[in-house]
Amino acid sequence: MTEEIFALARALSGAGEEEEGLRKLCAQAEQELAARLKEGVTAGDCAEAFALAAAWTALADWRAGEDLEGVSAFSAGDLTVRGGGEAACLRRDELRRRAEAVLAPYLADVNSGQ
Repeated sequence: MTEEIFALARALSGAGEEEEGLRKLCAQAEQELAARLKEGVTAGDCAEAFALAAAWTALADWRAGEDLEGVSAFSAGDLTVRGGGEAACLRRDELRRRAEAVLAPYLADVNSGQ
């Protein structure tokens, strides 16, 4: 399913076929979300929602990496990172919220331990 997720993420982002970083983030998003599915539910059971959620999750992570390219300052003590801006964080957060919303019926409830 990683290739399907990558194709969708590429289409949504306009990234090129050679974007290996995005491909790896798609594989990571697939694993992350598969681990959060309700017991007995597979990615295949909710394939359309799963692929879209994984693509949005990968794009959020990809945008986070792009935003780091514009970092103007970084320090290790007390960890200070400057750059990227609030708008960039909102876009990443919105992508993650959309991913969560589309996959919500299939995700295990964090509070119930299911």
